[in-house]
Amino acid sequence: MNDTTTMLKELPTFSAIQPERIEPTIKQILQHNRQKLAKLLVQENFTWNNLLQPLEDMEDELSKTWSPISHLYSVMESETLRAAYHATLPLITEYHTALLQDEHLFMAIESIAKGLDCNTLHDAQRKIIENEIRDFKLIGIHLVPEKKKLMAELQKQLSLASTKFSDNILDATNGWIFAVPKEKGQAILKGLPEPMLQAAEENAKARGLTGWVITLEYPSYSTAMKFVDNPDTRRQLYEAYVTRASDLGPNAGRWDNSPLMEEILKIRHNIAQLVGFHNYAEYSLATKMAKTPQEVLTFLQNLLEKSKPFAAAEITELAKFAKSHDGCKKLQAWDSAYYSEKLQQSKFHFTQEELRPYFPLKRVLSGLFTIVNHLYGLEIREEKDVNTWHPQVQFFSIYDEQGKLRGGLYMDLYARPHKRDGAWMDDCRTRRVINGHIQYPVAFLTCNFMRPLADKPALLTHDDVLTLFHEFGHCLHHLLTQVDYASVSGIHGVLWDAVEFPSQFMEQWCWEKETLPLISGHYQTGNPLPETLFKNLLAAKHFQAGMQMLRQLEFALFDFRLHLQDITHAGQILTTLEEVRKQTALIETPTFYRFPHSFSHIFSGGYAAGYYSYKWAEILSCDAFGQFEENGILDKATGRAFLKHILEAGGVPDPLAAFTAFRGRKPQIDALLKHCGLAEHSNSH
Repeated sequence: MNDTTTMLKELPTFSAIQPERIEPTIKQILQHNRQKLAKLLVQENFTWNNLLQPLEDMEDELSKTWSPISHLYSVMESETLRAAYHATLPLITEYHTALLQDEHLFMAIESIAKGLDCNTLHDAQRKIIENEIRDFKLIGIHLVPEKKKLMAELQKQLSLASTKFSDNILDATNGWIFAVPKEKGQAILKGLPEPMLQAAEENAKARGLTGWVITLEYPSYSTAMKFVDNPDTRRQLYEAYVTRASDLGPNAGRWDNSPLMEEILKIRHNIAQLVGFHNYAEYSLATKMAKTPQEVLTFLQNLLEKSKPFAAAEITELAKFAKSHDGCKKLQAWDSAYYSEKLQQSKFHFTQEELRPYFPLKRVLSGLFTIVNHLYGLEIREEKDVNTWHPQVQFFSIYDEQGKLRGGLYMDLYARPHKRDGAWMDDCRTRRVINGHIQYPVAFLTCNFMRPLADKPALLTHDDVLTLFHEFGHCLHHLLTQVDYASVSGIHGVLWDAVEFPSQFMEQWCWEKETLPLISGHYQTGNPLPETLFKNLLAAKHFQAGMQMLRQLEFALFDFRLHLQDITHAGQILTTLEEVRKQTALIETPTFYRFPHSFSHIFSGGYAAGYYSYKWAEILSCDAFGQFEENGILDKATGRAFLKHILEAGGVPDPLAAFTAFRGRKPQIDALLKHCGLAEHSNSH
């Protein structure tokens, strides 16, 4: 049996996952692991082989069972699956907390760290021990029993509250539609591109309605906001979207996340203080490159000062355009995307929708695979007859230039009901070596693009292409690792503010004259993107870059400042947002604006006090790409160097050291400003 056959045989059987079996199956694994740990801890002397290796084995077994269940919960949610997930998640949280509060286990691992054998261990093994000791301390290994018990309860409450927060967003997104009867379509939906009208008609048919339906799924909502001429329509859509899961809007109070936001922030603050930190922002930096809150705030403030003048000029231009175009006297929040699209069309003579015919998904994927073949020598092949959770899901095997298998990849790319919004990568399997046998890594790549229509294949906007390349960059980081120990293999163990580095890095190839023809071609004729359209696309690369930078800085500052506080009531959350917006916002937002209620990145997605990492890592990605600009963007030697120092390294090296090994120097902030079209000064970071 060859490696590919073995990997495919070991993949999860999604069709066999039964919600009623989830809780008892996980309970059985947890009980087995507890019994095994008890036996391990009665040994007299501890080594990697008699303690940490068995612990890695136990954790991997649990992960391989839970990962596909957790993934299904995100992409094919149902009432029974939700109930099973909610019942099981606290059991896993309790198990992991108990492990990290086990003093016997801590002392055993510490004895390995202090023992003579530690010098004979691999770097990856030493890094795992270092991370384990850090995590023991972060969960309160030195606390008295009463406080340990409190910590365990807080961890359990936090996982439940975060999950409920996410559920509420999904329900609120699915719980409202904008239905337009046939006789009113022209007045209400005028300006909407034909493919979107077709999709809206299919949305209506799927619900047993005639006419059109715009949903709050992002492809449907965002396209309507950019193209629908009727300002009342845009306002209704905007209000429904920005009030999802809140106390206001068309479903006011129905899935209100207000109390959950308050609860989540209080729990985090209490967790941080229990183990000696002043606040959760400080606590979170224990697993990041940045060392102090002030370092993060100074970094964000520096970017704000450099980008705000650009953003102010862009807003002035937009307001003038809106007035001359439509007599718009005051730019409203629901007007921004619409007039920005019109202004871009006026200045650069194209819209994102006009680009769709040139970015059929099949061509984009083919070009993406060709690019990574040039850079890293990879060959990517689709595998048929793989058991998946939906007919539209594809599976690919990835091979290196020696023809050796590196891993596998599920792609689930289209929006649908009961699938969470956004785009993300997650791990299904992690690379590790067991008794000389490689367990090959497998990743999930999830997006929410507009699905194929009856008479058209899936067609992407250029923004969609950027999203796909971004998530594929995460996948490469996970799949190309050459680390043999799961805890620091692939994306595991990577400091959080460096985790976006390989993903943002991959986006750079979506703009280059040399590579754009590889990923584009008209879906009917195969004709390349016309030269004028390419030049216009390139000219528009930095369109409203200041406004986009300010929006990201608003999210990052709001997140970080929120976690510097002790939140005692929900009103503080909106007050903090208001204070941040005084620094960052250049368009007045309505009083019903409830963006935090659906800010899943920080309330349920792992970016708490870490949203700044998008910009932090973007400095690394822009500066690293500079090496390709100097040597050739498809330069083989540069690609192999990036593969070696970054993609294969997993969570073992310090990210700054890994970057420096690749680039030959430390990263510089001017690389980010240059790539955003905001360059003025040069500073080190």
